[in-house]
Amino acid sequence: MGRVIPLADLLATVRVVDLPLRRRFRGLERREAALLEGPAGWAEFSPFVEYDDREASRWLAAALDFGWTEPPAPLRTRIPVNATVPAVPAADVADVLRLYPGCRTAKVKVAEAGQTLADDVARVAAVRELLGPEGRIRVDANAAWNVDEAERAVHAMAEFDLEYVEQPCASLDELAELGRRIRYLAIPVALDEAVRKSEDPGEAARSGAGAVLIVKAAPLGGIRAALDLVSCAGLPTVVSSALETSVGLGMGAYLAAALPELDFDCGLGTGSLLAEDVTGDPLVPAEGHIEVRRVVPDGAALDRLAASSDRTAWWRDRLARCHALLEESEARSA
Repeated sequence: MGRVIPLADLLATVRVVDLPLRRRFRGLERREAALLEGPAGWAEFSPFVEYDDREASRWLAAALDFGWTEPPAPLRTRIPVNATVPAVPAADVADVLRLYPGCRTAKVKVAEAGQTLADDVARVAAVRELLGPEGRIRVDANAAWNVDEAERAVHAMAEFDLEYVEQPCASLDELAELGRRIRYLAIPVALDEAVRKSEDPGEAARSGAGAVLIVKAAPLGGIRAALDLVSCAGLPTVVSSALETSVGLGMGAYLAAALPELDFDCGLGTGSLLAEDVTGDPLVPAEGHIEVRRVVPDGAALDRLAASSDRTAWWRDRLARCHALLEESEARSA
C-alpha cells in the first residue's frame, strides 16, 4: 500500500467497539472492532481474536489503504447481496430471511460444531421452501469437513439445487479431490480460507482446486490486493464480508464496485446480523442490494458501544504489534 502511517496517528483516532449480534454466528455472540479515521475516511481493523499477528497485519494494511487513500473509481452504485443464514434451527430460518428484504440468494452456514448433517439438511430445506424454486442457495462449511464427510453432505443437499459449496474442506488437495468426486453433480467448489490464508493466495487460487473464488478485502490486505488476486486467478468471484461493522462493509462494497464483472450476488449483507451498529444509517440490504458508500460512525454510537477499558487496551496493543510487522515488511521491500 506504500508508506506505513505513523503509529501515533493511528492511536490518536482509534475507537474500539463491542457490538451485539442478533444470533450466534461463527461461534460469536458479540463482535469487536477497532475503527480508525484517516484523511480519506473511516476504516476498520477487526481481525478475529484467534488470528495471530502475522495474519491480522493484513487487516491493518487494508484499513490503512482504505482510510488513507481513495478507493478505485466504482463501476456501479449498488451491489446485489445474499442473505446469510447462521446455523439456526430450521424453524428460525424465516425470521432470519426477513432481515434481508429483496434478497433472492441465501448463504447457509453448515457443519456447525455440535450439530448434525440432518440439522444442515433441514436448514437448507427450509431456505429452499421460503425462497422458492428460483432462489439461489449456497452453503458454507468453513473447512469443517474431511473429503468423505463433504461428499456425503453435498449428496444430501444436492436436491436443493446448490449454487456452490464454499470451503467444504481445509486443504487444496482435499478440495480438488472433492471436486472430482462431485463433478457429475455440477455443484462447484468455492475457495475461501484455502486462498486468503495461504502464503501465496494467487498460487492457491490458480491451483485448480475450486471453480469459484471468494474474496474479502480486509483479510487480503485491502481493495487493491484483492483486485490483483481476482485478476490473476481468472475465476468467477464473490465478494464477501468478515462480519464487519458498516464501516468495514463499505470497503467491501467498494471492492465489489471495482470489479469488471459481478458473477454472483455478494456476501456483503451481514450488517443485518448486528443487533446494533456504529451508525444510524447502516449498510444493510434494501431491495436485495447495498449502496456503495463510505460510512461515518455516529459519535453517540461510538460512545454507547465502546469496549471495556481492558478490551480497548488489548486492541491498541494488537494494533501496535501489527503495525510493527507492516514496518518490518516495508523495510525489507525498500
